Amino acid sequence: MKPILRHLPLAAAALAALASTPALAMQPFTADYQASYMGLQANGVMTLAAENGGKWRYTLQVKNQLAELSQSTLFDEQNGRLRPLSSRDASVIPFKRRAVEARYDWGSSQATWSGDVKPERRGPVTLQNGDMDGLLINLAIARDVAAGKPLNYRMVDDGRVKTLSYRVVGKENMTVDGKTVEATKVSRVDGNKEQIAWVAPGMPVPVRLLQREGGRDALDLTIKSLR
Repeated sequence: MKPILRHLPLAAAALAALASTPALAMQPFTADYQASYMGLQANGVMTLAAENGGKWRYTLQVKNQLAELSQSTLFDEQNGRLRPLSSRDASVIPFKRRAVEARYDWGSSQATWSGDVKPERRGPVTLQNGDMDGLLINLAIARDVAAGKPLNYRMVDDGRVKTLSYRVVGKENMTVDGKTVEATKVSRVDGNKEQIAWVAPGMPVPVRLLQREGGRDALDLTIKSLR
């Protein structure tokens, strides 16, 4: 599973050119989430950490007694756009383990995948300026909602290219660190799947991420604290 996380970004999301309104400055953070995963309560942690050479590491981990999901993307920022460099996804569910690594080579404009991935999904896939993986779209959505920009993205992930478009569907009050904030609610529907994100002013990531499949909640992340 990836969405909001990687394959179904909102996480995913979701994840952008700059408008006249300045984008949120990149700052390290750790966000703790209350999660519901595979129908059970879980804990989620999302982090952004600076690395050498102007690079950043963006990571999401969700874990409960039955399953564990870990996603991590190394990226940089070029002309206001978040640009993936490499990523790793790993999941452990009953009777199944999966790990996939991706490499985004902007010198050759090609993306490739290795690990537990089908041969036809190994690439290469030709990259275009502005391409992101699914996990990065979470950051992009938060920046673009704040800037009042269209929420349209080209996702290159798991050996595929997909165009993602989100629309604003309303405003809702959310509680973050004991304070009530008004969040913008955005949604994307793809067949029987829906990804929803709630974005609050000044927050670098959505305060809530919800993935629904067949009318049922598959993954729900609600922020508890940001530090």
